Amino acid sequence: MTSQLDFTARKIAILGGGPGGYEAAMVAASLGADVTIVERNGLGGSAVLTDVVPSKTLIATADVMTRLNAASGLGVDFGDSKPVAADLKMVNHRLLALAREQSSDIRRTLERMGVNVVIGNGRLLDNHTIEVTADDGTVTTVEAEALLLCTGANPRELETSMPDGERIFTWKQIYNLTEVPEHLIVIGSGVTGAEFASAYNGLGSRVTLISSRDRVLPGEDADAARVLEDVFQARGMTVLSRSRADSVKNTGEGVLVTLSDGRTVEGSHCLVAVGAIPNTQDIGLEEAGIALDEYGQIKVDGVSRTTAPNVYAAGDCTGVFNLASVAAMQGRIAIAHLMGDSVKPLKLKHVASNIFTSPEIASVGVSEADVDAGRYQGDVIKLSLHTNARAKMMDVKEGFVKIIARKGSGTVIGGVVVGPRASELIFPIALAVTQKLHVDDVANTFTVYPSLTGSISEAARRLHVHI
Repeated sequence: MTSQLDFTARKIAILGGGPGGYEAAMVAASLGADVTIVERNGLGGSAVLTDVVPSKTLIATADVMTRLNAASGLGVDFGDSKPVAADLKMVNHRLLALAREQSSDIRRTLERMGVNVVIGNGRLLDNHTIEVTADDGTVTTVEAEALLLCTGANPRELETSMPDGERIFTWKQIYNLTEVPEHLIVIGSGVTGAEFASAYNGLGSRVTLISSRDRVLPGEDADAARVLEDVFQARGMTVLSRSRADSVKNTGEGVLVTLSDGRTVEGSHCLVAVGAIPNTQDIGLEEAGIALDEYGQIKVDGVSRTTAPNVYAAGDCTGVFNLASVAAMQGRIAIAHLMGDSVKPLKLKHVASNIFTSPEIASVGVSEADVDAGRYQGDVIKLSLHTNARAKMMDVKEGFVKIIARKGSGTVIGGVVVGPRASELIFPIALAVTQKLHVDDVANTFTVYPSLTGSISEAARRLHVHI
């Protein structure tokens, strides 16, 4: 890997306007750099325009419907009114408008900070130059002392299940729908597949989830995955485990999915969610001396340097951890390093992540699987939310809090939360992991009564190390 640039290197070009790119541009501009950002679609990249913002907005709508449909358990009676239903055309119009608005906000912020925004397809000519082709065919070049590559990733497509945007979709195309699907078949039980399956189940679709593994979310906490799968089945979803989809065909009236064992599944629509491919082909990486790994991802070190002098990379194109928050952190770290500012290498065990299913699943740090495999020595406590007073008031029956502490010392090294707004509840555990807090530090911090955070405090108390 190359060494740190001289502090005076301040002309920076960024290829890609997603979270890694625009966050880096903001930091660089605030440090006085001359910054140009090249983006082919709109600021925010796919995270804002076609992925995170629209999908989580859809999920928020589904969450409202799920809570309304469960309101009878709280004593709410809607009388003889018709069941709650989603106007999917309006839902998708709103979420896409919100995505465009967010993109425009990012662009205005960057331009106010003095960042030069160039819209077009960018390609590296060398490790200092980006060639940009606009939609009208105009070609310009951007030269800089240092480059940051944030080109993202695209949905993986299967030759036997090619999306058509009508009945067979990737997660970018599914917002074309104007009506809630009668029967949505979701291929892939990772994070994306599970989130969309949960959302459309909440919106009123009949959903079949096809998983090639033995459970949903195979890479996540096993207890959390079991809770989610039980909830899916209780809400009427069909989960086909250990089932691999060989092909998907648009029959005109619906879709026909053929499994590897010869079984078939018929539905009205199909979402193919089988991973992502980094956008690293045909953008001049070889000419610039930038090495890729066996998956086509840009190789980077802990401070986001590539194998080429003066070139850094961040986000999904690196495959480090496909999260917007990680892309943003990689971008900020890259700028700090190349500008000579104080910098700490990326620590993946400090990354808090969330799966926006219903219930949500959030995690941070060391996992119980790490402990079971002997990679860490830890004590694990899990508390079900069904004993939590606030959860009872909210009629929440599923979920738990899990905290992992280093054996002997009691330092918090990991945690999982399953429940409503787990994305918010994971923060105190993430803070404890990042700041190396002791379980007693967490246990002795006041929580509101009643609150779901009370279970976090209680779990920490049960991990107290007696001296």
